[in-house]
Amino acid sequence: MAYVLALDQGTTSSRALLFDRDGQVRASAQREFRQIFPQPGWVEHDPEEIWSSQRAVIDEVLAQAKVAPRAIAAIGITNQRETTLLWERATGIPIANAIVWQDRRTAPMCERLRADGVEPVVRAKTGLVLDPYFSATKIRWLLDTVPGARARAEEGALCFGTVDSWLAWKLSGGRLHVTDASNAARTALFNIHTLQWDEELLQVFGVPPAILPEVCASSAVVGATTPSVLDPPVPIAGIAGDQQAALFGQACLDPGTAKNTYGTGCFLLLNTGTRPVISPHKLLATVAWNQNGRITYALEGSVFIGGAVVQWLRDGLGLGRSAAEIASLAATVEGTGGVYLVPAFAGLGAPHWDASARGLIAGLTRGTTSAHLARAALEGIAYQVADVLDAMQADADIPISELRVDGGAAASDLLLQFQADITGIPIVRAGVLEATALGAACLAGLAVGFWRDSADLARFVAAGRRFEPQMPAADVERLRAGWRKALARAKAWENA
Repeated sequence: MAYVLALDQGTTSSRALLFDRDGQVRASAQREFRQIFPQPGWVEHDPEEIWSSQRAVIDEVLAQAKVAPRAIAAIGITNQRETTLLWERATGIPIANAIVWQDRRTAPMCERLRADGVEPVVRAKTGLVLDPYFSATKIRWLLDTVPGARARAEEGALCFGTVDSWLAWKLSGGRLHVTDASNAARTALFNIHTLQWDEELLQVFGVPPAILPEVCASSAVVGATTPSVLDPPVPIAGIAGDQQAALFGQACLDPGTAKNTYGTGCFLLLNTGTRPVISPHKLLATVAWNQNGRITYALEGSVFIGGAVVQWLRDGLGLGRSAAEIASLAATVEGTGGVYLVPAFAGLGAPHWDASARGLIAGLTRGTTSAHLARAALEGIAYQVADVLDAMQADADIPISELRVDGGAAASDLLLQFQADITGIPIVRAGVLEATALGAACLAGLAVGFWRDSADLARFVAAGRRFEPQMPAADVERLRAGWRKALARAKAWENA
């Protein structure tokens, strides 16, 4: 068997990639799917579109590489996290659209629970904050809103899953209802210390245990595909949330190593080893992976809108036809002309956690051009990451000597140089930007012996360009002071 197949199911597209024994991508396919916005602050996906797009790219990548399923040693799944689905156990039919991680509809519910004193319990047991970002309140909303859903859930007639669970169910023809610890840890229902679904939290959020998937290891054979998907069947042997998979794929295997993925959002993770770090700055303690019976933890800062702001410039404002074109436009000016763009379209994540914040453009003058807006958007991504990095270093008390980066927006030299400048930390771009998919592939390949051990991963991760800080400290402080001023105006917008 010559390949491992990685399924990278993201927020805006589904992808499939074939990796060979040298960790190289031999074929890849991608399909976008609809983003559904029923109301301001609501974001949904059609679960069947998620599956149909993922199913299609599996066929496309095999056809592109001209290989049969028998050439695939294993499948690794990596996925957008926290996105919440409910489907009928008997038929596999979803009872509603998936509620996406970006969705803010449960913010009032979170406020009520916070007033009831629930947040300290959530923090202590899950490492998370009480926020609409996570799955628990989304599940409760669906159970309370979809007619008959709660009664069917209590009877065990419904299944809950994050997207990894949904894909495993569909790939296996309904035989597998599983998730891994890295995804379970993002629900606010999973105790990261006992590594079990937590009875107290299930009661707090009103979630019947009968709907929950079995929690499995991140690197282990949990089942196989049904012949109608791939014949002969292929083992499903790796599952990890996209950011944990990227941490693995960047070979951040030792405590103190850190990565940032510039995707739809930005997700900065620091490997903290065998202990979770509960953050005074409200960063997230999370399970990184469960491999060979050993749990690795990470400290995470989540920025809700990263590369998505570039997509908004493209689709919403028509400033360019592609992300590369917008990056080129931004590079035509030396600075933003005093313009700041705070992309709080879905509220603010770490370390601010303000669900009522909204996007803001400040500092406009008559001389502001589309190029200034494009540059301000890219710099806005970097400022958010810098805020998270400051909090992370304070909480973990672990010096970060470099930040390894991947993801689509990491292709921008302008963004990464600015990131290095305002953080004062060297930024190292991966030689291959497919770290998320590579991580999923490696977790699966290791489980079936396709690769020997994690040491093999180091030789796959060749460093690309290194960006050293160059900006004078006084300029950094002036720019970040302007960012803090714009940020203050964007906060609590819905409550003002």
